[in-house]
Amino acid sequence: MQIIAISGSARPDSSNYKLLRAMAKHKPAWAVGISRLPEKLPLFRAQDDSNPLPATVIAWRNALAAADGLIISSPEYAHNIPAVVKNALEWLVSSGELAGKRVLPIILTPHAPRGAKAMQSLCWTLKSMDARILAQLPLFQDQIEWDENGQIMPGESLDTLDAALSLFSD
Repeated sequence: MQIIAISGSARPDSSNYKLLRAMAKHKPAWAVGISRLPEKLPLFRAQDDSNPLPATVIAWRNALAAADGLIISSPEYAHNIPAVVKNALEWLVSSGELAGKRVLPIILTPHAPRGAKAMQSLCWTLKSMDARILAQLPLFQDQIEWDENGQIMPGESLDTLDAALSLFSD
C-alpha cells in the first residue's frame, strides 16, 4: 500500500512531522512517504490552474494520483488549518486526485480541547473534493509518549494510531 503523508507545519522539527516519521517507521511495509512538496507549491490562483502547470503542481498531483491514500497531520493555527495545507489542497480541486481517495486527517495540538475547528475546516475542504475520510483523529502532544529513538511508546496513543491506520486496509 502506498500512502502519502504531509505535515501541515512548515517547520522540519515540528511535532506533526515527528508524528509522521514515527508512523512511517511503525508501518514500513505500507510505504508511507512523507512529502514536503506542499510547502514548495506556488500560491494557488485559479487563472494559473491551466497548462503549462508549474512542475511542483504536476509532481504533487501525480504523487497523489498514484497513492492509495493520504495522511494529513496538521496543527491548528487561529482555529483553522495552516495556509500551506489549504494551498496544497486547492491545487487538487479541479484535477480531482482526492475523489474517492482514502484520507486520514490528523490535527495535532498541544492539549485538549484545541483542534476541533481546524478539523472541521479540513474535513469541509476534503468533503468538497469527494475524499473518503476514514476517521477524524484529534491528537494531543501532551498525551503522546516518545522513546529515545523517536518512536511512540506503546499505549493509548499508539493503539489509536494503529486503529486509524488499519482503516486504510478496509
